[in-house]
Amino acid sequence: MRFEVWAPRARRVWLWLDGTRLPLREDPGGWWRTEAAAGPGTRYGYVLDEEDAPVLPDPRARRLPDGPEGPAAVTDPAAYRWRHPWEGRGLAGAVLYELHTGTFTREGTFDAAAARLGRLAELGITHVQLMPVCPFPGRHGWGYDGVAPWAVHEPYGGPEGLARLVDAAHGAGLGVVLDVVHNHLGPSGNVLPRFGPYFTDRHHTPWGSAVNLDGRGSDEVRAYFAGSALAFLRDFRLDGLRLDAVHELADDRALPFLAELSAAVDALAERIGRPLFLIAESDRNDPRTIAAREHHGLGLHAQWNDDFHHALHVALTGESQGYYADFARAPMAALAKTLTEGFFHDGGYAAFRGRGHGRALDRAATPAHRLVGYAQTHDQIGNRALGDRLAALAGPGRAALGAALVLCGPLTPMLFMGEEWGARTPWQFFTDHQDPALAQAVRQGRRAEFAAHGWAAEDIPDPQDPATRERSCLRHPADAEYAEVTAWCRRLIGIRRALLPPGLPLAAATVEYDEEQRWLTLCNGPLVVAVNFSPDRPATVPVPDRPLALLAATHPVPPAGPAAGLRLPPESAAVLGPAGDQAGSERSAEGGGEGAG
Repeated sequence: MRFEVWAPRARRVWLWLDGTRLPLREDPGGWWRTEAAAGPGTRYGYVLDEEDAPVLPDPRARRLPDGPEGPAAVTDPAAYRWRHPWEGRGLAGAVLYELHTGTFTREGTFDAAAARLGRLAELGITHVQLMPVCPFPGRHGWGYDGVAPWAVHEPYGGPEGLARLVDAAHGAGLGVVLDVVHNHLGPSGNVLPRFGPYFTDRHHTPWGSAVNLDGRGSDEVRAYFAGSALAFLRDFRLDGLRLDAVHELADDRALPFLAELSAAVDALAERIGRPLFLIAESDRNDPRTIAAREHHGLGLHAQWNDDFHHALHVALTGESQGYYADFARAPMAALAKTLTEGFFHDGGYAAFRGRGHGRALDRAATPAHRLVGYAQTHDQIGNRALGDRLAALAGPGRAALGAALVLCGPLTPMLFMGEEWGARTPWQFFTDHQDPALAQAVRQGRRAEFAAHGWAAEDIPDPQDPATRERSCLRHPADAEYAEVTAWCRRLIGIRRALLPPGLPLAAATVEYDEEQRWLTLCNGPLVVAVNFSPDRPATVPVPDRPLALLAATHPVPPAGPAAGLRLPPESAAVLGPAGDQAGSERSAEGGGEGAG
């Protein structure tokens, strides 16, 4: 088989193959190549400059059995025998479920996660979104400090385990989205700088030097990261990728890396005959992120919408610290704006940033499903000092109000694992660095971060303590536990799937609200979602002047009438739809008026 590595700065390169060193020939463009007999499982690596130098893992390794600093192992991505045919599942009409393999179950493996996917399909989830699975130091971690973007974390089950998980998901009718990190590599085990100009000091990120996307040698660096993304989509039959913190991709070239990547993904989708999509995490509030490439946009298919999260979080919890302050001045107005216009910060002054921020989306031209909406994510829970979930902060009753706006709102909804039953267990920041100095630096950095907000060091969970990961593992409830919350989520997802047409523009959503009385009514296509956030006052909210049926409610609600409005008890929500619609009538009979909190 052929072995090749890009090492433009090396004087000589050897292939280390099961203990034997073989010289490689230098080809144009900084590539080194050779042919040697090897098969699945054969260990190999590369030696640079001096024959007795340390063996380095292949930057494009598909399997690292001993972790990110050990030798690679030959593997054949085409060897897996897929059991379930899959035609793909696009983003329009999707309901996403963010899942961390290492804490979704106590076992923390792909196979253990696969055994629980049937429950998600029954709930109405359409896509599982896996947090990063590329190799990182130790056994347990969030995955955002991975250092081998082509490989799969071995303690989770390695590449074969990921294939089994995706196959099981497809067998249950679920698509799979993978979170990938192109903006930095972790501090431990990163060998890329020894091979070539993968990083540059021309730009800096919160993690140090930026990935070299626009300097000398950046053609190969871009090909390296784009190639890994395409390999995951192709070889593991994924449906999409979530791109971490794309605002940290420093790139001054005329053709941005993200536009190049989106074009390559679209071409792959055309070639294999199934839909593929890219979801960006971006804090720029820039419409160009999801604008078409022919209109000088990046061509990404969707992006996370933190503005919606922040507005909803403030309305549910009353928190006003940090970046919540801008949303806390008028929570109902902020929530109304994010439901109908997408971005709250669309060019005006952002106090948290101390400057103007963002630009407005075109409501008429932007399909609402191209923004992902959520009440919780790994970031918004795990980056809190104690990893508090919404149900623990606000109670399951108020969390149910948030679920109504997420699951029946205009944006593509996403749940964070455990949210569907109202989990209150924390999800905390944990690491397993093997380098004692790095472990201590992470521990001290975490404590210093929250000391600035008044937290005592002893109150901040130690990321390196195995108990921190243990506390973060889901405690999957028995069927009888939390049944009301699960039934509420299942009912809302069912209403969405039955009645809400995919592809509606943002302009199809309208909102009425009362800031003082703390109620809000969302008209989202054929659906009406009415929410009373007040903890102690009932509210009479207006409803459209058309025949409506009550489809679901957290509390008993008197019949609706356009003249009288809808009478909502404190801290309650109701979903209405077209009267006489068969699906709507069935939903109403199934659970309208039942309590969810």
